Amino acid sequence: MRRSIAVPATAAALVAALVAVCGGCSVQAPTTDGTNGYLRPPGGSVTRATTDDRPSSPPAAAVLWSRGDTGRAVRELQARLRQVAWLYAGPTGAYDGPTEEAVKGFQGKRGLPRTGQADTVTWQRLLAMTREPGEWELYLMGGQPAAAPDPRCLTGRVLCIDKTTRTLRWMIDGRTVSTVSVRFGSQYTPTREGVFHVYWKSRDHVSTLYHSRMPYAMFFSGGQAVHYSADFAARGYAGASHGCVNVRDETAIADLFAQVRNGDKVVVSW
Repeated sequence: MRRSIAVPATAAALVAALVAVCGGCSVQAPTTDGTNGYLRPPGGSVTRATTDDRPSSPPAAAVLWSRGDTGRAVRELQARLRQVAWLYAGPTGAYDGPTEEAVKGFQGKRGLPRTGQADTVTWQRLLAMTREPGEWELYLMGGQPAAAPDPRCLTGRVLCIDKTTRTLRWMIDGRTVSTVSVRFGSQYTPTREGVFHVYWKSRDHVSTLYHSRMPYAMFFSGGQAVHYSADFAARGYAGASHGCVNVRDETAIADLFAQVRNGDKVVVSW
């Protein structure tokens, strides 16, 4: 016959307190036979509690995105990491090495497992610390999905420039030959909108007003031109032009410069 061991008053008080804290859940009183949490079977030898006797571990957080993933959701993750200064490049929409390192840094700073994978716990913590990024933050270096071209671009040879998506399409008879990301003037020096024509091309142009280089310049309205911008290549949309249409891809603008002729149409629209 097994002997019943009475729980001391102090242990009983402890159990009562634990029950009150957890809202009436079942709490087992600590043992008083010197086993320190081990189970003593009838035979008298001490054994550890089995796995079934222990509380189960919390389930692992589900992974939302990891290295190799692409898409708008990854772009938003990168934009939010930029907001808390864990990522400086992009967003690119591709979960690459720098993104993985940024996630690891964010996780480690907050005591989370440094997996480099954006799981549900990491994402919720990041959401709580950031705001929803605007469209311009998601596409700091361009690359917005292109909308339907302006109807004025559907005939002839046209540099079709869309301020909404920040893209320039080189179109011939309604067919898109190539597309590049572009940047415009600031609110103080806005890029003019309307229908124009290329009236002068200057391969190695230097601005006489701002003394800045404007390679592959194709002038279409006064001093405003489509041209390559090293500043755009380096800073993205953190900067602006003085009214020109900046292109950051030098290879692409070189190819475009070789194809465009004086007299070709230029359409700039929202």
